[in-house]
Amino acid sequence: MENLKEIDYVTKSTLPNGLRIVTERIESVKSISVGIWVKTGSRNENKEQAGVTHFLEHMLFKGTDKRTAFDIAQSMESVGGYLNAFTSSEYTCYYARCVDSQLPRALDVLSDMVLNPSFPEEEVEKEKKVVIEEMKMYRDSPDDYLFEEFTTRLFQGHALGRPVLGFEDTVSAFSRQDLYEYMRQRYQPSNLLVAVAGNVEHEEVIRLVSEYFDKNNTQEVINEEQPMGVLNNEKLALTKPIEQTHYILGRRGLDFDHKDKYLLLLANTVLGGGMSSRLHQNVREKYGYCYSIQTFNQSYSDSGIWGVYVGTDKEYVEHVHELVVAELEKIRTELIPEKEFSEAKSQLKGKLLLSQENTSNRMMRLAKSELYFDRFITLDELEANIDEVSAEDVLDFAKEFFDQANFLEAVLTPEEN
Repeated sequence: MENLKEIDYVTKSTLPNGLRIVTERIESVKSISVGIWVKTGSRNENKEQAGVTHFLEHMLFKGTDKRTAFDIAQSMESVGGYLNAFTSSEYTCYYARCVDSQLPRALDVLSDMVLNPSFPEEEVEKEKKVVIEEMKMYRDSPDDYLFEEFTTRLFQGHALGRPVLGFEDTVSAFSRQDLYEYMRQRYQPSNLLVAVAGNVEHEEVIRLVSEYFDKNNTQEVINEEQPMGVLNNEKLALTKPIEQTHYILGRRGLDFDHKDKYLLLLANTVLGGGMSSRLHQNVREKYGYCYSIQTFNQSYSDSGIWGVYVGTDKEYVEHVHELVVAELEKIRTELIPEKEFSEAKSQLKGKLLLSQENTSNRMMRLAKSELYFDRFITLDELEANIDEVSAEDVLDFAKEFFDQANFLEAVLTPEEN
């Protein structure tokens, strides 16, 4: 019997109002993951709205016209499933995971949250306190605090530079009407995507989603142009009453559909892809300068972030900086040896395959593929694109990308007694 290709299990439909539905049928499981995705994030807010997308995500769990907050929480937990949500710079996702027989319940609850939130006044005021405490929690975490300050400087004056959580003064000023108005602007069917992965039939998902969304008229969602400003790469030096020094050396990265994204993925794997990577072996294993060192690589629709993060002692910072810069110079001036390059490819492909072992990851990959590429990107295509890259290609790319003129250095050191 001929093996079916991955694409044979993925189906896409668009309702008359513009809402998209994508499903991936996985016959070997008895569960499903369902996500309602809204193509809106913190970058779609104006300055006065900073944090409203994230705050709205919290408030959709606080009750609807027919369900209390407890009803929402119990709806999936009572059948062994769970509900959750998250907000990013470019999208918001409300999702559930449960056994396949509970698909109608999952879509009923999620659609009710998205379409019929009640925003009780007392809950709005209470949740403002919760979100402000969440801000304080992140500020108390040195690495989170430094990364937020680094991102603010990297995208200075741009919406991507504002924290997803917003600011205390903006969140404190939100009203019920602000939430309804933002939903009216951004939560239109044409800006929504329903993604389902698991033991599911596509036609059943269409039938259920149509019951809730097909009658909803849609209006155009306006996305304003957001040009990037010139990078201010003056060193960012901060202090806090902490024990360890935290250090970032990074730059603006590549967008999701950039032609060089696979070159960066492989360079990133060589530099920081786990315990065998160059940075881990050189900075931690050889010199013992840190407990944690890692690279990060985040893409957006029109830009990205790439960098190196290290937690170290104050007296080692200059040594760590020199070692990191040396590794960046090495990868931009020397060809990656054949064995190391082949292993980096195998590592990258292996991580992609292992990440698809549960329905939640499959659902998220399915949705992001649709949101950013308007089509499903198969694992075969990803592997083929990785295999096509040569060490010479990475060297040509690295010469410019890892030029220190493009980098911003940020350091958070302990305050003096």
